[in-house]
Amino acid sequence: MVFGILKLINFAHGDVYMIGAFVGYYAARFFGLLHEPSISSFGIVLISSMFICAFLGFLIERIAYRPLRSAPRITSLITAIGISLFLEYCAQLIFGPDPKVFPQILNSVNLVQWGEVALNSYHVLIFSVSFILMVLLRFLVLKTKYGQAMRAVSEDVKVANLLGLPTNTIISLTFIMGAALAGAAGVLVGTVYPRIDPLMGIVPGIKAFSAAVIGGIGNFPGAVLGGLIMGLSEEMVAAYWSSSYRDAIAFAFLIIILLVKPSGFFGKYHPEKV
Repeated sequence: MVFGILKLINFAHGDVYMIGAFVGYYAARFFGLLHEPSISSFGIVLISSMFICAFLGFLIERIAYRPLRSAPRITSLITAIGISLFLEYCAQLIFGPDPKVFPQILNSVNLVQWGEVALNSYHVLIFSVSFILMVLLRFLVLKTKYGQAMRAVSEDVKVANLLGLPTNTIISLTFIMGAALAGAAGVLVGTVYPRIDPLMGIVPGIKAFSAAVIGGIGNFPGAVLGGLIMGLSEEMVAAYWSSSYRDAIAFAFLIIILLVKPSGFFGKYHPEKV
């Protein structure tokens, strides 16, 4: 969403995801949920993480990106890298550099067993929550006035300004939405892979953008497809070949797509007039 509106690669997005995992970790401790795994505990931690990360997204846009909106793109790009490093080192200073174990806020129960393959309650809930969030996001963008305004700003910020749209508010809300979803992702991933650390957002942040490129920038079903392609390819490589190559195969898909179809599976080619 951020790239679609500002044409800016928000490198700090992966670090907001990391902050979301740590907010979930401390929220579970603050609300005394360490020994009470349940759906309600999961919901409290998820909402807390989304709320704090949404506020962080607002601050990042307001303080770091808005003053540079009319600056050259390379300036904004360097700023995005700087914000990413700032969040990583602040997290190491505040939370400590050592990895932490994400608390068990949900009971794990095997629902289906096929030989060595098991489908447990973690997988079902996380898939369900992710699907619901994606459906809500798509509905918001395509079926509401805010979504219509966001798409107008994405097409042309100057024209949207001339039409009287509050472009600053729309861009801030876009950052808030993206950061809230990153916070939710941090909790979801922390629930399944309970090792969290201040540098955990670097690779997932790059992979998230890569998934969007594979599917087509600005296309929500395309981003979902890109994420599924990368995720499944990584797991298959780790299971049948070697876990050392899981990251390499994911980015190999990105390179192939950029060579064969630069706009992605569902993206559209937009010529620029110069």
